[in-house]
Amino acid sequence: MPRQPRLDAPGTLHHVMGRGIERRKLFQDDTDRDDFVSRLAALCRDGQWSVYAWALMPNHFHLLVRTGPVPLFRSMQKLLTGYVVNFNRRHKRVGHLFQNRYKSIVCEEDPYLLELTRYIHLNPVRAGLVKRVPELRGYPWTGHAALMGGGDRAWQETAPVLAYFGQRRRRAVQRYEEFVRAGSAQGRRPELVGGGLLRSQGGWAQVLPLRRRGVKVASDERILGSGAFVERLLADAAKQEKETLRLSRKVVALAILGRQIIAAGGVRAEEFRAGLRRRDVVKARRLFCQVAVRGMGHSGAAVARFLGVTTSAANRLAASEQLPEVRKFLNAL
Repeated sequence: MPRQPRLDAPGTLHHVMGRGIERRKLFQDDTDRDDFVSRLAALCRDGQWSVYAWALMPNHFHLLVRTGPVPLFRSMQKLLTGYVVNFNRRHKRVGHLFQNRYKSIVCEEDPYLLELTRYIHLNPVRAGLVKRVPELRGYPWTGHAALMGGGDRAWQETAPVLAYFGQRRRRAVQRYEEFVRAGSAQGRRPELVGGGLLRSQGGWAQVLPLRRRGVKVASDERILGSGAFVERLLADAAKQEKETLRLSRKVVALAILGRQIIAAGGVRAEEFRAGLRRRDVVKARRLFCQVAVRGMGHSGAAVARFLGVTTSAANRLAASEQLPEVRKFLNAL
């Protein structure tokens, strides 16, 4: 069967997994691991991702990320291609490093954010790399240390996870560690590493009673979540695909788009690209970024070069709350 297209939209939560070809090691030493983590951090600083959990294992990795305006595949291409080139150069090898393409599962946040965070961070314990949960605090190759308040990982998003455990950070950290410790006896949980009906419902024990009652629940192998979440996500994906097809014939060069937005906003060209902080100029640049990146699929890097700003600044403007003029502008094209 042909592969289904990946599901993606700004703000989508993904569990991303990658494995070494023929079960070979992805990380030979700490220099490799540092290189991978530094590339991961760069994606966060550029505004492409928010990372909630991660783990580097000898022959695979796990990431729990929320995407920004840049599609997941582009960010993954940047992360993995750069890493492989450097890895091959360092270890004097050629050829593929990863097994097939990476796997990404879209996840419903409320039921799965904490479960996936715990599952991902317990990988070293299950593999015997770390003997007990308390030792994870000092283990540098997962996101657990940052959640516990240690490590130099300012790029990792810890507040959204800890908020589930309380408003006071110290107490929240304590409750989070108790939550992780409680999951250490669960072992492997195959329902958390994929999508589909069985995983989303928790296994056959939950699916069979539904089938006996004639209850149909929407499911998709690319999604881990409730039937309602699956239906909403697929409907949004279909709508987005139609919009993308409609706009694909109307993508205009950045220079032309810039002139149109400058005229509509009543600002001068030299102001538009000069970094002025005047309200109308900032709004025009924000509209330009949102139309170009979110509406037309231009890369944040290309938009940044045109405006003379950093890629992270362009991505932040594109990811900010959508201006009402964006839809009007796209419909008028």
